[in-house]
Amino acid sequence: MLRKKNTGIVNIRMVITEEKILSNIDKVQKLINPNSKKQIVQLDDDAYFKDLIESIKMYLIEYPKKKNFPASVYKAAYGLVEYATNQFEENTKQIEELIRQREKNIGLSAELKELLQTVTDKEKDWKVYVKNASKVFPEDMIEALGIIGRAKTDTSDNYKDAVKLVEARISNLEANLHIEIDMERIEDRSKALSYIGIEVADALKGIPTPLEIVEEEQKAKVEQEQYLEETRVEVKPSLWQRIKQSKVARALTYLFKIRITVDTKALPEGKGE
Repeated sequence: MLRKKNTGIVNIRMVITEEKILSNIDKVQKLINPNSKKQIVQLDDDAYFKDLIESIKMYLIEYPKKKNFPASVYKAAYGLVEYATNQFEENTKQIEELIRQREKNIGLSAELKELLQTVTDKEKDWKVYVKNASKVFPEDMIEALGIIGRAKTDTSDNYKDAVKLVEARISNLEANLHIEIDMERIEDRSKALSYIGIEVADALKGIPTPLEIVEEEQKAKVEQEQYLEETRVEVKPSLWQRIKQSKVARALTYLFKIRITVDTKALPEGKGE
């Protein structure tokens, strides 16, 4: 009777733990959702986020009978890694675009600085240069450059205000402050996505695909092959190929160069023994 009672307790704990892990996976997914109000801000300082990941990882690693691993948790964990990988790739595109914008701004600042010198010195054809610049710079800059070029003296308030306006724009373009802030925000979010890709994906690969999912995949594969045969669409790389080729494997050491320290003093939920 005691054994039956103990077995019953273990089963109840396992059910609760499974539900808890599913809840933790859902919480992580919300934290990395770009449309969520509550998002991860700084990975290094977010112990809550790392604890959630650690609980999921340990559940995957220490589950006692991996051949009987819950299909619901496998699906959820796999979906989390896939979502994180997709988000990481999107973040990479955003970073690349911001880098291009930053380089463009630096070029514009140099061009505007040279243009300011041209109108200040009243160089020949300065009006032509200003007119051509109207295709690149906004109306307030063109107007300010015109005031500087037409000024008879450099002591008037209009002249000084115009110079200050142009110099402020040059400074802003050089600093790229808003771009740097956006890049820092996206990069830190990518650290969290990389952390998921490395920690959870690695643990998940040690679990055999549940039979239920194998059957679903086989059915989907047949349907996909039929569809591809009809449409001749190229098959996308598998999730594991994308993780291996992506960016996730190199993210911590190359792009962001971060160090992650996980506190393993307390046994995370997901033990299941």
